[in-house]
Amino acid sequence: MTPVAVTDPTRCPLCGVPNACAMEHGRASGQPQPPCWCTQAVFDARLFDRLPDAARGTACICRACAERHAPTPRTIS
Repeated sequence: MTPVAVTDPTRCPLCGVPNACAMEHGRASGQPQPPCWCTQAVFDARLFDRLPDAARGTACICRACAERHAPTPRTIS
């Protein structure tokens, strides 16, 4: 059996930097947190395709990765 890599829920699964997830901080500390920035963010669906399977639903993408891969608004001509 191949071991599965454990994802650190406090780090972005794409770049590895701390993801500053308020929800994860609340789970770890037991202290209520304000809503996380990511609850109001719009993520490009293709960004989720880049996530390792082990990280899906486990670790939040950081703000920098979300902004770097944000959907581009389309203009109608």
